[in-house]
Amino acid sequence: PACDLEPDVGPATQARCINGDTDPGHDVSYARDIEPMFERTLGGCAKCHDPRAANPVGFTLGGLDLTSYDALLAGGARSGADIVVAGAPCASVLYLKVSAGPPFGERMPRDGPPFLLPDELDLVHDWIAEGARNN
Repeated sequence: PACDLEPDVGPATQARCINGDTDPGHDVSYARDIEPMFERTLGGCAKCHDPRAANPVGFTLGGLDLTSYDALLAGGARSGADIVVAGAPCASVLYLKVSAGPPFGERMPRDGPPFLLPDELDLVHDWIAEGARNN
């Protein structure tokens, strides 16, 4: 007999991504909000994404350097996708990889949890949604 049952694939691992700005009244600044967050949060993203770090596994394996705005926008060497797509956080690997349930690989940081807090995720999302400016 034919089986009409569908397999249980479980719940979605990530909420639906929307490219719009979550807080249009707040202008996110790379220099004020994003860069310092990468430097201080979770021991610093640069501990893995700075080519000068003691064990730069994120730079070595993925080619992603988070030590400057220009290096960030240059992207990584492995994913084949754009790290930051200005105006489109849902198409930006940077946002997807720090969010729950990334489309490939592990959620960043690899040694988490802890992960970015919801407010910090919103800052990354909104900075990209606002055009990923170097401001």
